[in-house]
Amino acid sequence: MSKLLHWLEQPADKIHTVTSSNNLNPSLELEKQIGAQIYAALQGEVVEEVLRKIKTSSSDAYWRSSMEGHSLKVQQELLPDFWFLCHEVKERLNFKEPVDFYITGDSSVNAFSVAAEDEGEPHIVNVNSALFSLMSKDELRFVIGHELGHLINKDTALSRLIQFVFPPETSAPVPLQYKIRLHDQLAELVADRYGYIATENLGVCVTAFFKLASGLDLKQMKVSIESLIADNNRRLEYFLKDKGISRASHPVNPIRVQALNLFANSKNQEELNKGMDELISILLKVGTCELDEHMARFIASAGIIVSNTDGDMTVDELDEILDTLGSFKIFPRKFLEEIANGDVTDTFRKSVESILKINPGMRENMLEYMIDIVLSDKTLNRVEVDLLYQFGSNIGLSDMEVATAIAVAIQKGYVPSLSSIC
Repeated sequence: MSKLLHWLEQPADKIHTVTSSNNLNPSLELEKQIGAQIYAALQGEVVEEVLRKIKTSSSDAYWRSSMEGHSLKVQQELLPDFWFLCHEVKERLNFKEPVDFYITGDSSVNAFSVAAEDEGEPHIVNVNSALFSLMSKDELRFVIGHELGHLINKDTALSRLIQFVFPPETSAPVPLQYKIRLHDQLAELVADRYGYIATENLGVCVTAFFKLASGLDLKQMKVSIESLIADNNRRLEYFLKDKGISRASHPVNPIRVQALNLFANSKNQEELNKGMDELISILLKVGTCELDEHMARFIASAGIIVSNTDGDMTVDELDEILDTLGSFKIFPRKFLEEIANGDVTDTFRKSVESILKINPGMRENMLEYMIDIVLSDKTLNRVEVDLLYQFGSNIGLSDMEVATAIAVAIQKGYVPSLSSIC
């Protein structure tokens, strides 16, 4: 059984656990769920077994050689103060696995961790030298705690699998890309919680964030913690009002700061979860405008209507709907179920009206999508074609335009079902 899957299925008392001073666990259930979904989608257990047999991965040797050859290893006799700081944080987080700490001469304000591939081998945590002239000892504790958090949370195992299945010259399907991005962002929030536990000082975490973001010495710039918090609240409001979107692998700082504020000050798990739901809703956003939401509703409702015209929805039709919807929603199946449980016809009508009001040029695109659903099950019958003509007429397209669109789609990609000729 794969290491990651084995870890996901372990009983709670077998998994590394550490809590904050208010007894809240740093893990995020949604992050674990999405990680498991991605792993299953990539056939992780089978792929990892293949990789273990052929032993293709050399990343461990690469990172070890790079660190040993070009960076300074943190040893007790050489850098006793920082060595004690690192191991103090490691002990505070109750992390028993071996870790080698390094410092690299680099002007970029950054740190990273690399998990060992083989059990028993030490993990790697690297801190760039620029941090030492910028961070206080407590802020460095937050940084080290954050990087150890990634190791505790097993983020690297999943990242390696993704990078193998989708090497740099390729790309994952868009719906999967969204899931991977969301998982990465949630994993950062989890690692931040470990950083907080390493310090138990929210102010230290906040100043560390802003130093990482700006590269500025806040004392020298005479910036107060109160000013930072006020500025963060203003910027968070921008994202909460559906104007901002977080598309990088790391959540934007306003989300990270508020997430830690909730973790530090929530009285119980229920209170923490309620506050986190609002923040995570920002990370769930894919579209950037009103049209995207109407398109998602059209794709779901039109897909349901068209696929049921000739009877039950087939697997091929469902895949086509979910694949298209995945460009607009991180959880397309859940969204499709929500639409199916409501008034599908009314949703379809309102979405079409809204789309045409915003952009009349989308008529042909909507028709093409419906044709794709019709052809996805490799059959084309009279009832479905009549529906296409009716839809075209309702949105101002002639029968000739609809027929032309159907003809183009047939020539472009229609393949008859083998069962119909065998």
